[in-house]
Amino acid sequence: MLSSPAGQVGTVLVIFGLTIVAFMADKVRSDIVALSSLALLLVTNVLTPSEALAGFSNSAVVMMIGLFVVGGAVFQTGLAKIISGRLLKLAGTNEVKLFFLVMLVTAVVAAFVSNTGTVALLLPIILAMAKSAGTSPAKLMMPLAFASSMGGILTLIGTPPNLIVDGYLRDNGREGFAFFDFLPIGIICLAVGLLLLYPLCRLFMGKKSKDSEAEGEEDNLASLLHEYHIDNLVFRLQSPDKMSPLEGRTVGELDIRHKYGVTILEVRRSNRTVFSSNIQEPVSVSTQFHSGDTLYVLGHKEKVEKFAAEQQLSVFEDIETEGKAKLDFYEIGLAEVLISPESAMINRPLRTANFKERYNVSVLAIKRNGKYIFDDVLDSIIKPGDMLLVHGYWKGIESMNKKNREWIVIGSPNKDAESVALDHKAPLAACIMTIMVLCMVFADYIGVKPVATVIIAGLLMVLTRCVRSVDAAYKMIGWESIVLIAAMMPMSTALSKTGISEWIATTLVENLHAYGPIAAMAGVYLVTSVLSTFISNSATAILVAPIAWAAASQLGVSPTPFMMAAAVAASACFATPICTPPNAMVMNAGHYNFMDYVKVGVPLQIIMGIVAILTIPLFFPF
Repeated sequence: MLSSPAGQVGTVLVIFGLTIVAFMADKVRSDIVALSSLALLLVTNVLTPSEALAGFSNSAVVMMIGLFVVGGAVFQTGLAKIISGRLLKLAGTNEVKLFFLVMLVTAVVAAFVSNTGTVALLLPIILAMAKSAGTSPAKLMMPLAFASSMGGILTLIGTPPNLIVDGYLRDNGREGFAFFDFLPIGIICLAVGLLLLYPLCRLFMGKKSKDSEAEGEEDNLASLLHEYHIDNLVFRLQSPDKMSPLEGRTVGELDIRHKYGVTILEVRRSNRTVFSSNIQEPVSVSTQFHSGDTLYVLGHKEKVEKFAAEQQLSVFEDIETEGKAKLDFYEIGLAEVLISPESAMINRPLRTANFKERYNVSVLAIKRNGKYIFDDVLDSIIKPGDMLLVHGYWKGIESMNKKNREWIVIGSPNKDAESVALDHKAPLAACIMTIMVLCMVFADYIGVKPVATVIIAGLLMVLTRCVRSVDAAYKMIGWESIVLIAAMMPMSTALSKTGISEWIATTLVENLHAYGPIAAMAGVYLVTSVLSTFISNSATAILVAPIAWAAASQLGVSPTPFMMAAAVAASACFATPICTPPNAMVMNAGHYNFMDYVKVGVPLQIIMGIVAILTIPLFFPF
């Protein structure tokens, strides 16, 4: 029976209907639609403020936020590229092999880790694979989300509905499910998904264009060195660990630029910890050298070798590059600066600009009328239209970007910096991610909640600089997906609070149980499948479990197949982006709209349901 006044029931049904129509029309962003729905439930007094805002404090939503940061760090450190490269060796660039590899890997991981966690961890890796293989992310993101839901059916701990129905059986004196009791049904569902999803994605997602994201800025930054013809002038030198002639001396004291014609670009210290903020340090006249330092220098080979010999430095030898070194752009970057016609620097020596003192950047070269100036750049007289190649901390380059009248910084330093992979942090990111996954798998044994594990992992990624900055971490979070899920959770509360969900479930099962156990079980599956499309699968399982038990009792048959049907139906939900967090998480990455899920998810959900209804009694007789 409906548990609220008719007015409230009607209000919820109207809001619910309008929300679904707005999602399907796809004229307004999905998070705005969800927030509008939330606001209507609040102003019509269907929900209290605490009920309406509960989704934003839900542990699943908080986990999603933390997992976005962890996944972003996996991408930022280049770990995603490393893992995807190894997976690509198995599948190559063949789209069919790539599709099945993504599905199988995701399903196996999701059998032991939450589907939300699985998608957050694999999403950056699959995106990197799509980019490397030259295929559209749209062809892999939806299979990633759907496979995580299918994988959850494989084991008892794979998804919350499995644990809920198991607990209900045990609470009512029946034998629960063993760890791998779900495996036969799960394998069948996964097989159906593999067979159906590929042609469905080819049919409906094939026209979506490949992500046109540009190649990594790190390659563009390296090309600047080549453009200015100084990529062959960069060398890496190593100071001895003990008794170095450079020990305690400064750049200014040694007068390196004038004495040797060599420019020290950066120094790297060996005594670093995982929490140290910098791996690179640009030099100034006051920079003091220490034993064991690695120096990156700019100069002609003979001059560099003379400097290295007199200071007992080793030139890093590489047969292919003949000692030349590749610059990294972790904390230090490159940028071109165009001198504007109104600049006060014109007709004055470059040194008067005091770039080093003001912005902690150095000018490596000047481009003028297609020609390049490398030597004595500080004494060069600045002309209108000169282009300067500057090198220094990204923050310093960004500070220069704010001074528009004197010069123009070409490009966007902030974006350039954020796009550079922190590949020296990849091993550390891999350790944090591995520990997080293990803690989530064995959460019941170590006594730490998964949400706490994810929060700690996200913090560690930020504190250890696997993420470039706190601001970068916030940018990694898919806020549209977060708001969409958090704002739609109260709709589940409204449907349950007014008795609509229970009324639908009870009415359908009561009308079908007279036709025998298969029909009654099909009714349980159908109502669970419909409800889990719009409310969380956990809430649906809690709601349907007693109804499934009652239906089995009225027929005098075993409740086990009914409970299995409820668990599978709650997890095998694909028809909308709001039915599971993974579906929402891949929405932006795959450039999907609401109807994309309907086109692919509804046929898959229907056929998988028919197969599950026919096969469950074979493994769990009535």
